[in-house]
Amino acid sequence: MPGNPKAVGDPPMCADAASMQWAADFKAHKPKPTNTVPGITYMLAGATQRSDTDPFDKTSPPIQVGPHWMIMWPFDPKTTGLPATHKPAGAYIMWAGSPYAHVHVMGRP
Repeated sequence: MPGNPKAVGDPPMCADAASMQWAADFKAHKPKPTNTVPGITYMLAGATQRSDTDPFDKTSPPIQVGPHWMIMWPFDPKTTGLPATHKPAGAYIMWAGSPYAHVHVMGRP
């Protein structure tokens, strides 16, 4: 998807079918994602987002995120041992504690 680099939350990306289901559920504000297998999303041009903790934040200042890829599946920092804070390199759980928590892996795969 080409995205719009000038819009927060609309980055250029490549996503498989499970990730597209996850994204549709997120956009529709469903209580939780309905994909039944993990999805993979690549954002190799980076992205701009509002929050690493609140999936529906619309007011915080934009955060620039470098190239990364994601595993779209409900991950918990307590069971994975991954941190829940943004890192410039390596993996962390974004939106931890929400139904839309997922693994962010910073850097090009």
